[in-house]
Amino acid sequence: MFKLRLNRLKKIVVLLNMVINNKKRNYLLAAIWTLTIFFGYKLIGSITAPMQFDRVKTERYSKVIKNLKDIANSQVAHKSVQGVYANDFESLVKFIDTANYVILEKRDSSYFEYDRVYRIDMLREIQITDTLGFVSVKDSLFGESDRYKSMMNIPIKGVDAVFSMEADIIDKNGYQVPVFEVSVKKNIVLFDQDKNLLKQENKVVSVDGVNGNSIVLGSLVEVSTSGNWPTLYDAGSNN
Repeated sequence: MFKLRLNRLKKIVVLLNMVINNKKRNYLLAAIWTLTIFFGYKLIGSITAPMQFDRVKTERYSKVIKNLKDIANSQVAHKSVQGVYANDFESLVKFIDTANYVILEKRDSSYFEYDRVYRIDMLREIQITDTLGFVSVKDSLFGESDRYKSMMNIPIKGVDAVFSMEADIIDKNGYQVPVFEVSVKKNIVLFDQDKNLLKQENKVVSVDGVNGNSIVLGSLVEVSTSGNWPTLYDAGSNN
């Protein structure tokens, strides 16, 4: 009787060991799967994060550049009429609202004039400029759109900021030349993106990228109305 109970006890112990070993194995497998999923997620994230960053960057840069091109066209018009660039957006918008282009026609003409030296009538050639009329700057640049009234705003959801703009007159080879510059920091445009990827973007130096830590139109040290972006952004910023 005692041996029978002992054998039963041994069987119970064996069964308990099997259960315990199975639980340990299950725990181990669960831990392995958890780690596999975790590192797999990290691996996928390391691949997709830069792709997502580039997609967002391209989309936002295109919106920013569209506004900058409107500003560039407005500043060029301001200079053609006023002789200088606008130093702030308030005066630039007011200019667009009120200014007109003068439509001129130039034609060659000639006439005879008595020359006292040669004592004969000599042919003189001149160029005559006729004013044909006036055209609204607003209609020429923007038609029925009033987007110029908000072109100074950074067009990114979640961003409440405006472009930085400054105008000046610099000396170039003895000539006084008007210049202007408009810019916005990449940190503002990509404010909610991965900080490490943003840090890399601020150091970009490439013919296919927007170099430096800002998107810039014009220059205060060079005579330029161009931006520091590659042509790939121009297609997405056309009006």
